Amino acid sequence: MHLGMIGLGKMGANMRQRLINAGLQVTGYDRNPEVSDVPSLQELVSALPSPRIVWVMVPAGAPTDSVIGELKSLLSAGDLVIDGGNTRFSDDERHAADLAENGIRFVDCGVSGGVWGLKNGYGLMAGGESSDIEELMPIFDALRPEGERARSFVHVGDVGAGHYAKMVHNGIEYGIMQAYAEGYELLSAKSSIKDVPGTFTAWQEGTVIRSWLLDLVVAALEKDPELKDIAGYVDDSGEGRWTVEEAIANAVPMPVITAALFQRFASRQDDSPTNKMIAALRQHFGGHAVKRPTE
Repeated sequence: MHLGMIGLGKMGANMRQRLINAGLQVTGYDRNPEVSDVPSLQELVSALPSPRIVWVMVPAGAPTDSVIGELKSLLSAGDLVIDGGNTRFSDDERHAADLAENGIRFVDCGVSGGVWGLKNGYGLMAGGESSDIEELMPIFDALRPEGERARSFVHVGDVGAGHYAKMVHNGIEYGIMQAYAEGYELLSAKSSIKDVPGTFTAWQEGTVIRSWLLDLVVAALEKDPELKDIAGYVDDSGEGRWTVEEAIANAVPMPVITAALFQRFASRQDDSPTNKMIAALRQHFGGHAVKRPTE
């Protein structure tokens, strides 16, 4: 099988290599000519056999919109586009309808595995027609971890369902990361605790909270036990926000994931206006002391 890969960043480059390692032929395109196999999308399309399969692995939003729009004019009826980025599920529905005008098929696929996916394989969540998914199984099988076919891959449902599942996955990830981080802070605050990294290490085997994310906590603490080299600024790439928006739209209570998202917002404030107002109110109604900005 021969496919095209658009976007050869940290994820795309590793995915291309894992596919090649599995015996598939991959032609990659990236705006960076140093990593690209071909100089343009036109050349990429020309290099692929028909019906063409093109995997898009670029940032969500305008970059994906632009690539999908260009592919619409370059591909032919019967060709198949896979969006493996972190696109919002509602954009998938729009992209599928747009490509369908030219008879081009579309599948969305949520991909989890990060920079470790090349070695360990990826978790894959796909949305689209069953016949298209079946055609793509050699690709999915090459990307997922070795083992039973049903593991680490799921055909979630219709177009958009794959990215919807990945959105919820990332929302859950927010909550788990927040819990580990709060536990770290509490352990660090207690004077009787002498070995915080060792405590997390001890949790890696046999405990109910063991996980790959816990392994990454241990790895971070082994490198920098007090996290002195890391600022407490936490960004978000959109999936957590979309998860909370969907929770509101469907009247599903999500207090943990919502709190984790809002904590990320709080991390970006050097001097929170909210906390300033709370301090002012405590001073006014109870005469409590306040700290001045220079203190």
